[in-house]
Amino acid sequence: MLELTVNLDERSYPIYIGKSALQDNGRLVHHIGDCRPIIITNDTIAPLYLQKLLDSLAELNPLSFIIPDGEQYKSLEWFEKISAFLLQNNCGRDTCLIALGGGVVGDLTGFVAACYQRGVPFIQIPTTLLSQVDSSVGGKTAVNHPLGKNMIGAFYQPQAVFIDTQSLHTLPAREFAAGMAEVIKYGLIYDTDLFSYLEQHVTDLQQLDEVCLQHIIFRCCEIKALIVAQDEKEHGLRALLNLGHTFAHAIEAQMGYGVWLHGEAVATGMVLAAKLANAREDLSVDEVTRIIDVIAQYNLPTKIPTKMTSEQFLTHMRKDKKNKKGTIRFILPTQFGQCALVDDVSDDQVRDLIEQ
Repeated sequence: MLELTVNLDERSYPIYIGKSALQDNGRLVHHIGDCRPIIITNDTIAPLYLQKLLDSLAELNPLSFIIPDGEQYKSLEWFEKISAFLLQNNCGRDTCLIALGGGVVGDLTGFVAACYQRGVPFIQIPTTLLSQVDSSVGGKTAVNHPLGKNMIGAFYQPQAVFIDTQSLHTLPAREFAAGMAEVIKYGLIYDTDLFSYLEQHVTDLQQLDEVCLQHIIFRCCEIKALIVAQDEKEHGLRALLNLGHTFAHAIEAQMGYGVWLHGEAVATGMVLAAKLANAREDLSVDEVTRIIDVIAQYNLPTKIPTKMTSEQFLTHMRKDKKNKKGTIRFILPTQFGQCALVDDVSDDQVRDLIEQ
C-alpha cells in the first residue's frame, strides 16, 4: 500500500493507493471513528462493491443510498434526495458519508457532506481512473446546473481517500481512456517525465499493468496534493489544474452532461489549448503534434463536436469560474511541463481557433 498526505494543517488527510485498498477494513474503520457510515454509490458500482463494503462495516450499522449512473445526476435534485434520505434516517452530525464511485458520486457526496447539518465528515473511495487521479483529491465538491458545470458547490476536504487499483479492472475502456486525459494533463502542467512515461507505456497502461497504474496514480495524486497544499481554494496556482477545462466545460454544457465524458472533453480542450499556445508562439508545431499524438494513442478525441459553433463555445466560456470582470481566462501551456493563466485572448482568436 502506497501512502501520501495532503498537507492542510489540522485538515490534513491521507491518500492510500494499492491493489487491496477496499479490503483495508482497519484503516477505513479508523477514519470513520465513532460515526455511522452512510455509503453513497451508483447503480453500476453497487452490484460490484457495495455489499462487500457493507459487510466489512457491519458492526457500525451502515446504510446505503444508490443514485443512477451518469453526469446528469450530479444535480440539485439528487442533492436533495440524498439529504432527505439522511433526515428520514435520523442521521446526525455523527454521520460519515462514504463516496463509493466515480467523480459524480464523489462530487455529489462531498457537497452533501459539506452542507448537511453544516458539515459532516466524508471519505472518498474512487473507483474510476479519473476520480482516482483528480476529483477525489483536493476537496472540490459541487453539482452541475443547466447553465454551467460545477457552479454550485463548496471546498470541503475528505477525511481520507482510498484508491483501489483493482476497481479499474471493472471499468469500461471508454471510462479508462477518459481518466487518462487527466493523467496527461498532469504531465503537461507539471512533470515532463510523467508525460514521457505515458508515451512509453501506452500498451502497459491499457492492459492495466499494476506497477504502471500505481506509478501514474501516485504521481498524479502527489502533484495535486502539492498544489492543493499551496492553494486550497484556487486563488492562483491551483487554477493550473484546469488546463483544457475552459473548453471542456463548454463542450459538456452544450452537448448535454454525460454525452461527452468529462475526460473526453478535457482531452479535446487540451488540444485546443495547445493550438492556442502555438498561435501565441509559446509551443512549436512539433510540440502540439506530440500532445495530440499521445491523446490519440489513449483513444481520446482530438476534435471538437462537429455541430458546435464558436459562438456556442464563447457563450458557455463567459460563465467560467476563472473569469474576472467579464474576461475569459485560459490555462495555456507555455512550454512542456509548465502552464500559465492568461487573460489576453480575444474573442476573435477563439473564433479563429474553433473555425479551424
